[in-house]
Amino acid sequence: MHTQMNKPVARKEHTGSPHDLSEMLAAGTKEVHEKAENTQFVKDFLRGRIRKELFKLGAVALYYTYSAMEDEIERNKDHPHFAPLYFPAELNRHENLARDLEYFYGPDWETQVKCSQATQRYVDRIHEVGQEDPVLLVAHAYTRYMGDLSGGQVLKKVAQRALKLPSTGEGLEFYQFDAIHSAKAFKQLYRSRMNELELDVETKKKLVAEAVKAFQFNMEVFDELEEMGKSIQEDVLDAGMPVHGATGGDISKCPYYNAKMAASGGSAYACQLAMAVLRHPTGQVLFATWFAALAGLAAWYLM
Repeated sequence: MHTQMNKPVARKEHTGSPHDLSEMLAAGTKEVHEKAENTQFVKDFLRGRIRKELFKLGAVALYYTYSAMEDEIERNKDHPHFAPLYFPAELNRHENLARDLEYFYGPDWETQVKCSQATQRYVDRIHEVGQEDPVLLVAHAYTRYMGDLSGGQVLKKVAQRALKLPSTGEGLEFYQFDAIHSAKAFKQLYRSRMNELELDVETKKKLVAEAVKAFQFNMEVFDELEEMGKSIQEDVLDAGMPVHGATGGDISKCPYYNAKMAASGGSAYACQLAMAVLRHPTGQVLFATWFAALAGLAAWYLM
């Protein structure tokens, strides 16, 4: 069953009940999500400090991860606990990633790439749940796709600028969702569908635990990439802004904190953020990109 966005959707409005699966997942993964965003690889990425070879290896890891996840989603597309979340035309990423890898590695890219150890552990877990407990695929799909539609759009802009990639999108098709016209509306639809799944409390708790595992797998991949980067000698542009580790312990200097305050309606914080960025030497050039970036990260936090 291929469920398109223009087909009838569940009538229940997203009320934010603490018993809604989407609310449980957001609350239950908040801590591990923040840990993931504090890994060195992610902090460097957000600063715009991106080694091209490492970015390519990251795309390889994503290719194997999404190929596994989308294989299992296809296998379970009619499962009652996953069918309402089956959006292959809108969400599938593995073909986009294949085109990105062809751009970076050439037409024989498949002979040049391999699945890393950390990625393989992630892939094995995805296959395990897909074959033995398919409802847990919901946690993996939520963790990846909702992030792609939120913070992923931030990373696209950072990578495009730092790596001087074509404005036409080559090398960054992973981040392009041509069949989704409004990421905000689609995320609302997706959360609504999740909340309509007929699941008992224990199953919802299992899904939260699995989503935490998914973040942990991602952190293992980030750490592995960081380790690989130590042997890659490249000039790296520092085109970003300070993140958690560069604030000297002053939370008011933390872009995540400022972004969340601005996104939650704190206009004074938005103004303070704008002034702080404009005082930064590179901020005058990067202000528009990074303000959008911080807002995107805040949207994911507040999802």
